[in-house]
Amino acid sequence: MTVVPAQNQSADDAYRVMVVDDSAIIRGLISRWLNEDPAITVVASAANGVMALRNLVTSRAEVVILDIEMPEMDGLTALPKIMELAPHVKVVMASTLTRRNAEISLRALRAGAADYIPKPESNREVNASQDFRRQVIEKVKALGAVARQERDGALPSALKRPVMTSIANAAQSSERPLPKLRKASLVSPKVLVVGSSTGGPQALFKFLGELCGKTDLPILITQHMPATFTAILGDHLSRTLNLPGGEGKDGEVVQPGHFYLAPGDHHMTVVKENGKAVIRLNQDPPENYCRPAVDQLFRSAAQVYGAATLGVMLTGMGQDGLAGSRNIADAGGTILAQDEETSVVWGMPGAVANAGLASAILPLPELGGAVCRLIRGERL
Repeated sequence: MTVVPAQNQSADDAYRVMVVDDSAIIRGLISRWLNEDPAITVVASAANGVMALRNLVTSRAEVVILDIEMPEMDGLTALPKIMELAPHVKVVMASTLTRRNAEISLRALRAGAADYIPKPESNREVNASQDFRRQVIEKVKALGAVARQERDGALPSALKRPVMTSIANAAQSSERPLPKLRKASLVSPKVLVVGSSTGGPQALFKFLGELCGKTDLPILITQHMPATFTAILGDHLSRTLNLPGGEGKDGEVVQPGHFYLAPGDHHMTVVKENGKAVIRLNQDPPENYCRPAVDQLFRSAAQVYGAATLGVMLTGMGQDGLAGSRNIADAGGTILAQDEETSVVWGMPGAVANAGLASAILPLPELGGAVCRLIRGERL
């Protein structure tokens, strides 16, 4: 779904946020940061899940920032109750980067939480972390826009886009001007590269599940996540889908039928060494505020595989992957983008689609089938 710019909102239009954390200091800091932005207003705060539920409906919150570890009722217990009481509210889990909290956060994402924010371990670090502050504000704005659109029953008519499965389909549309579609490569793909962010873990399970047993292409994935989270996500994907792979390791030779997930805090690239495709990790500066960055992966894949590169851009905030998708397109490869309606946030796939780099813009359940058709040499 498209993120509506919020810069010109009046106070009455500001996104309404509830902050739930057992630390009064953390609640105060986050509330102050959010209230300093004219596009956001904190309408309630709570020290635990019980208090949050008590104030949820009357506060008319659109976004809830929800701590995991709290007395009386923790975040994971409160999550389904919040979703039942207010289905259009977007919940952002906030937790420190322990393995236990990462496991719980991933469970929460699969249970319906919209996103997560890795929280520094101490109050002092929270106060000093500009990155944490930036993420909180950006995620509230992006998800607040989505919550409001869902609450109102539909995307604004000016933002609606029909699904486009082919260039012919787009040409026949009588709607307003649509993003141009590129012809898919006639070269059989030799690698599948995937980029995702907000809503990505849920989308990856669905998308990769559709591919299981249907392709032996190597799959290289960059999902915006911190280190502890990517290790656990890789384990969950491998176990749940019975798919060999996990976090990519520096110097690892790329194997058919395996998936490689960029480790948190490391860019993952692929290079050609001694005639073989090899995973390389680096800690170069973040791109688009991200490390790992989709752009680094896509750019390197275009250099190694050229027109045999097949890229898929899943749900995510921002526009990381746009430049890398252009590299793939310039090399003659193919890009597919998740559509607006099934994306949690239509930032990354929307940027690719609006730049005219995609060969198809499809609902999440249809992306796996489209990949399989391209692998078989069929047209979209």
